[in-house]
Amino acid sequence: MIKIPTQEELKEGAVLLVDKPLTWTSFDALNKIRRQMKAKIGHCGTLDPLATGLLICCTGKMTKRITEYQKQDKEYTGIIKLGAITPTYDLESEPTDFKPYEHLTEEEIKNATMQFVGDILQVPPSHSAIQKDGKRAYELAREGKEVKLEPRAVNISVFEIVKIALPEIHFRVVCSTGTYIRSLANDFGAALGCGGYLHELRRTKIGDFDVANALSVEQWVKGLNPDAIFVPKEERTGHKRNITAKEDKRDEQ
Repeated sequence: MIKIPTQEELKEGAVLLVDKPLTWTSFDALNKIRRQMKAKIGHCGTLDPLATGLLICCTGKMTKRITEYQKQDKEYTGIIKLGAITPTYDLESEPTDFKPYEHLTEEEIKNATMQFVGDILQVPPSHSAIQKDGKRAYELAREGKEVKLEPRAVNISVFEIVKIALPEIHFRVVCSTGTYIRSLANDFGAALGCGGYLHELRRTKIGDFDVANALSVEQWVKGLNPDAIFVPKEERTGHKRNITAKEDKRDEQ
């Protein structure tokens, strides 16, 4: 059973492993937990609202290690949906440019992963938090302006196809920090000639930290303060999200 730190331990310094739920921003999860303690707290890298999984939070003197944890490799599992693309490379925007995918064989799909393994250059999504002309790229994209971002060096050590149920491709990826899984989904679909976008994403590991050892936001809130009343965040409907620019820091997905 996972031990909940005492308030004194939190002030001194602790690492909290949180299993972030779908539609929540990383700030949503952090803020819910922060209210139950009197200690400095920060998280080690945002996780997109449309993704679930491991969010590392550090308190007290352990906040000094946030940068160290952010730089560690990450593992993700998820689903790429073939046969269309989206402007955001995920479900934040509507699919377009539908193309047939039924002709693809298992061999073709698995072979297509090989070009994305190792040290590669990856172009981040135009809907990302990268600064461009003094603004976040996604701000320019939402204004209808053309956004051209330079390719960046990333490393993908594992790109494994774990299940094929066309048009859905279930995968596992281990990659360096700064890798955009949304870009990988888009590029993978392009390599197959039919398009693709990220349909589902879960972060399972950061370095040696595993989501199997994480607690839900509700478990952390109740564990830190048994008298706390946990009010679940209202679920956003549909695929599109209504969140502030401050919260929308899609830096690794």
